[in-house]
Parts: sequence; C-alpha cells; structure tokens
Amino acid sequence: MNILVKIFGLAIGLGAGALANKTLEGLWEKKTGKPAPKDSTDLNDSLPGVLAFAVVSAAVAAVVHVLTQRGTKSALARMKKTADEV
Repeated sequence: MNILVKIFGLAIGLGAGALANKTLEGLWEKKTGKPAPKDSTDLNDSLPGVLAFAVVSAAVAAVVHVLTQRGTKSALARMKKTADEV
C-alpha cells in the first residue's frame, strides 16, 4: 500500500506542477500582453522579463513540491495510524 501512495503522490505532484505552470503562463500573458518566455536563449525576450519569469516559475515549483510532499507524507501517516488501529 505504501508504494501505491507514493505513486499517487508522484502523479498528484506532476499534475499539480503542470496545472501551476499553465496557470502561471496564462497569468503572465494576461499581465504582460506577451507569451511567457519559455526559451531563455531567445534574444527577442528582454533579460529582466526572462529572469522574472524564471524566479516566479521556480518559486511556484518549490511551493507545489513542498505541498505535494507534505500531502503524501500526511497520507502515509494517516494510513499507518489507521492500520495500527485495525
């Protein structure tokens, strides 16, 4: 059962990361009027814009990672507690 929870946690993390990325790209385009800079080597995108997007993307990814890891750990603890009670 433990491996199933870990696989489920991985799937949730991947899905949450993809959703957060799409949301961030949409918000970026809405606020700046330009598509999100996905290619950091594209010289048509301004350096401050590329750096700002990189920093925000990294922060969002870190938050999603922490939340999914804590959620998985919490689920494992609840399952263990439930198994011990039975």
